[in-house]
Amino acid sequence: SAQAGKFAPLAGDYTRISIGPAVPGWRRFEESAATAEDFAPDGITRATDPMLLYFTSGTTSKPKLVLHTHQSYPVGHLSTMYWIGLRAGDVHLNISSPGWAKHAWSSFFAPWNAGACIFIFNYGRFHAPGLLRALEQHRVSSLCAPPTVWRLLIQEDLASFRGRLHLREVIGAGEPLNPEVIERVQAAWGLPLRDGYGQTETTAQIGNSPGLPLKPGSMGRPLPGYKVALLDIDGRPADEGEVCLDLSQRPVGLMMAYEDSAEKTSEAMRDGYYHTGDVAARDADGYITFVGRADDVFKASDYRISPFELESALMEHEAVAEVAIVPSPDPLRLAVPKAYLILVAGAVAGPALAEAIFAFARKQLAPYKRVRRIEFVAELPKTISGKIRRVELRTQEAARRAGGQRQAHEYFEEDFAGFRRSDDA
Repeated sequence: SAQAGKFAPLAGDYTRISIGPAVPGWRRFEESAATAEDFAPDGITRATDPMLLYFTSGTTSKPKLVLHTHQSYPVGHLSTMYWIGLRAGDVHLNISSPGWAKHAWSSFFAPWNAGACIFIFNYGRFHAPGLLRALEQHRVSSLCAPPTVWRLLIQEDLASFRGRLHLREVIGAGEPLNPEVIERVQAAWGLPLRDGYGQTETTAQIGNSPGLPLKPGSMGRPLPGYKVALLDIDGRPADEGEVCLDLSQRPVGLMMAYEDSAEKTSEAMRDGYYHTGDVAARDADGYITFVGRADDVFKASDYRISPFELESALMEHEAVAEVAIVPSPDPLRLAVPKAYLILVAGAVAGPALAEAIFAFARKQLAPYKRVRRIEFVAELPKTISGKIRRVELRTQEAARRAGGQRQAHEYFEEDFAGFRRSDDA
């Protein structure tokens, strides 16, 4: 009820429902308890009729309005149920905001299809110890959470909960999971943290389903109902390219359209394929590994750089809790990789740590992929669903370099005598 005033400027004949004290013009949610159990429809509902509208997360552009039908999410989420591995009787906890399509995926349709219990852990601000206690107390058997949550969880003493939890399946979704996070959870709980891939526009397309051997960093293999193609810049099948869906076998879980833009719908559905805008690579076994958003991949010294690959390497440093890689304009190399770093509790930002991280990156990465600039920050810009908005960081970085600005905790490789070499340019 406290939020109802924000909708006052919205015109139209909408059914407005609020929770809490009565608001003029709004129906109280509490009235639903007295509603008749019998329901008589006033017409036929077709499988292709509109049912849900969700905004995309807007990581690289303004959010788009996605239209789903009475079949695309309820029936389409059989692929999501298969990926998560839900069974009748499971107690499933999914951590996501109700404004995010992933909430519909895993907090409703997938467990509903399986006949599992949907468990909700309500909190004002995320608190990792409180979540761990809730998992133990309520015997949660399946946990799905975004990488941001997993990165916070591995900073806790997870091993102390081994044997106390009833988890059978642990899943990550929203952004790719760094191998370091997967390894830490496996070591602490003996459970494979399984990654998967999909979009607001679809249900789960690719995933590491239960029992499938994991490959570090891979999203897994195409899930039932999806024929995935990787297309190069000329629209030809390739081992690395844009993730696309073959519309000759249109997936049930694919959206009908972008409700707010016929032009964007046509662009996404061009040439007989739905284009995701994400780039991935496929190996000889059919495993697909995320490379990056097409808009996030950049060139440095004419080499193609995947932010995710560099981020995964830096995540292995003991002082790094979270990282985002963006191109930093450079007069010699066009651009060089820069890392925005959030540190674990107790780590002290400063030149000593910066030098240590540069040295660590040198051992982990090929010369052309090397991180040349770093900045310690308290937070990263994110969407409501927890995805890092690298586009904001790219814009900020371009403006800073154009203005010759340096921040208090920003360091370049050449600041340190040991790295002033030209043989790895």
